[in-house]
Amino acid sequence: MEKIKLEIIGMSYSQSQSGAYALILGEIGGKRRLPIIIGGFEAQAIAIELEKMKPSRPLTHDLFKSFAETFGVTIKEVVINKFQEGVFHAELVCLDDKHEYRIDARTSDAVALSLRFNCPVYTYESIMSKAGIIVDEKDKEKTAEEKPGKPGNIYEQYSVEELNNLLKQAIEKEEYEKASKIRDEINRRKTL
Repeated sequence: MEKIKLEIIGMSYSQSQSGAYALILGEIGGKRRLPIIIGGFEAQAIAIELEKMKPSRPLTHDLFKSFAETFGVTIKEVVINKFQEGVFHAELVCLDDKHEYRIDARTSDAVALSLRFNCPVYTYESIMSKAGIIVDEKDKEKTAEEKPGKPGNIYEQYSVEELNNLLKQAIEKEEYEKASKIRDEINRRKTL
């Protein structure tokens, strides 16, 4: 399977989950984004490395890097290799002098380590097509606001066209968590 290289586009605070953040990964040279909900500690670990801040004592991901380097292990790449039941899975592709190892990891930890090891992050087309959101800078048309509706899945009452418009609007406003919920409803309908 051909891999798609990703870069960190940004992070935003989750409006519906207290203490959670949306990590936004984007395909290099493309318009698709992969919004991933992560915890506050993992968001902090990523933000600290992005901002090149140096804590007075090593944080967990820094300790992992130091430990790995002490024993001659490096991370070659991170691969987001599964998307099951709304959860992303990743693996660390590690090298020592003789072998390549693949280690299962939470995606948030894998991204935090990729920054520390300065290695690329990849995913597969099947994951991007299933969980990705397309950002089209040219299309900035105004769309309908959310309609009041029954509790539960508020997006069930919309047509696919309305959902696509809401998705574009959420992306334009950088409301990636909302966009991922709309994307999930669109994908749910494709399987019906």
